Amino acid sequence: MITAATLSFLRGLKARNTREWFEEHRPDYQEAYGEVIGLTAELLREICAFDPAVAASGLNPKNCIMRIYRDVRFSREKLPYKTNFFVFINRGGRSSAFGGYYVHIAPEGESFAGGGVYMPEPAVLELLREEIGGHCSEWRSILSDEAFRREFPEGVLPSGLLKRPPKGFDADDPAIEYLKYKGYYTQRFFSDAEVTSPVFVTRLAALFRTVKPMVDFLNRPL
Repeated sequence: MITAATLSFLRGLKARNTREWFEEHRPDYQEAYGEVIGLTAELLREICAFDPAVAASGLNPKNCIMRIYRDVRFSREKLPYKTNFFVFINRGGRSSAFGGYYVHIAPEGESFAGGGVYMPEPAVLELLREEIGGHCSEWRSILSDEAFRREFPEGVLPSGLLKRPPKGFDADDPAIEYLKYKGYYTQRFFSDAEVTSPVFVTRLAALFRTVKPMVDFLNRPL
């Protein structure tokens, strides 16, 4: 499970995001990383029980965790470290285009989890739009499901929005509000107390089960 020590490490890293501070607290980082590895391994077991595509991928927990080191080569922001842990579990591994399930761990109530496809490449986004446009009723049915609406009151979120209909789609298309999206994902926030609870993995597994129909729909054309 995630403990208060992990959140405390991330809180300190956010306040003092330097290589010197990180090296001084490397043992704390290693402890925190170990907790995230454990969380990921448990999540993999839970997800593999209801998602055969993920189960068939044979994922390693370490390969589902994003690096804490920031790539600052092309960024104006030169802080060397991310101030969160991010886990992404999907069919084919995190480098594949398939949608999946994620959890973002950060202190001060900034942890969240959900599923979907965030900021896909243009060719992938085109396929997603075609799938939604061609099966609009099914897409709306998934998003209007009672359990889905309860877990994700905001519904499906965009990774960005077009002001005009994308090329090849009509403005009067029944799905036009979604066709303007640049990605499709859901998000549910968790308090620090929820993140450090012994039942956090169980709670996440239930959340991921709820978003699975949406993930399956998005993965279908991929």
